[in-house]
Amino acid sequence: MLRRKPTRLELKLDDIEEFEGVRKDLESRKKQREEAEVTTGEEAAGIAPGTEHKSREQIINDRIGYKPQPKVGVRAAHFGTFEF
Repeated sequence: MLRRKPTRLELKLDDIEEFEGVRKDLESRKKQREEAEVTTGEEAAGIAPGTEHKSREQIINDRIGYKPQPKVGVRAAHFGTFEF
């Protein structure tokens, strides 16, 4: 492997201003998203108060598209067998 001397990166004022602008934009989007979730959560609670809350695991499974299927006919003790 060839080794070379490290290059020097200079941070300019324009770079700092651009970073601050992007950071503020992301923060404002995050706040808007949180406010939208709160308002939709309140509306959903008002429309259907008896809805079921999903657990964190269920939310993640829904997001990634995983639908676990329960095992059918599983014995309680697997000692001495190699069935899985």
